[in-house]
Amino acid sequence: MKVIVSDPISDEGLKIFRKNGIEIIDAVDSTIDEDYKHVSDANGWVIRSGTTLDAKIIDKANNLSVIGRAGVGIDNIDISAATRKGVVVMNTPDANTISAAEHTMALILSLSRNVSYGHQSLLNGNWDRHKFIGSELRYKKLGIIGLGKIGREVMQRALGFNMDILGFDPFIKEDMFRSDEIKLYGLEELIGESDFITVHIPLSSDTKNLFDYNMLSKMKKEARIINVARGGIINESDLAEILIEGKIAGAALDVFEQEPLSKSSPLLKAPNLILTPHLGGSTKEAKAGVSTAICNQISNYLINEELENAVNFPI
Repeated sequence: MKVIVSDPISDEGLKIFRKNGIEIIDAVDSTIDEDYKHVSDANGWVIRSGTTLDAKIIDKANNLSVIGRAGVGIDNIDISAATRKGVVVMNTPDANTISAAEHTMALILSLSRNVSYGHQSLLNGNWDRHKFIGSELRYKKLGIIGLGKIGREVMQRALGFNMDILGFDPFIKEDMFRSDEIKLYGLEELIGESDFITVHIPLSSDTKNLFDYNMLSKMKKEARIINVARGGIINESDLAEILIEGKIAGAALDVFEQEPLSKSSPLLKAPNLILTPHLGGSTKEAKAGVSTAICNQISNYLINEELENAVNFPI
């Protein structure tokens, strides 16, 4: 059996394949398209966010039976094409939860205390201490959109800062939470009330461009928005325009509609904006966790036909 690995994973994960006698096809530095020379040989395929498996590639993968996403987001896999082809798609929904939640808090703190701007000012030889007056998180309203595992971890950390938590999730009932910890709101009400908004929802046809110019305009002028979920949920051109016009206080993005971020992106000219290159799950602990989890899952499926964290049910 052969497994293509086209994005970097930890050695701990690769050892699992070797231990089970599965041949590893290293494609980390290869061009991945339907003409990739190993596409028809593979029984399994491991990816992270750097590889896109579209219908053309999947249709050429005649021996493929499982795709494993080392991470949560699966918008870079054509699920419908995989399902039609009889290919199981798996992910690892728990392994990078803590890392993503901690990075969210890092961005919230950086925005509230002007960390990146203070640093850059010092590098430029200035001492603009009074120019970068920040604000405390205590008693500020944090709106969390999406109350899955990562959203709930963010909530627990924000409670430690004595923030007031507002939540929105159409699939969550209020009795699932303590009333002294969080209050559930409608989406537009949450947007209008929050001092900070953090997004923790998947990218889909319903959530793409959810935060367009109109929705961003509903935020308070002193509010800030953070996205460590998926690129495309916030319309990047509209966000840049909103920031340039000074209609909100700031934003922080870790994910983008096109990655790597284009040098022509309007975000690069927007003020009061912190950008990081998809670091939400980029910790040693998370990389090891998603790698070992997905390699175990794929090995168990190829050898024993055991399903774990499957996101589709092939015909």
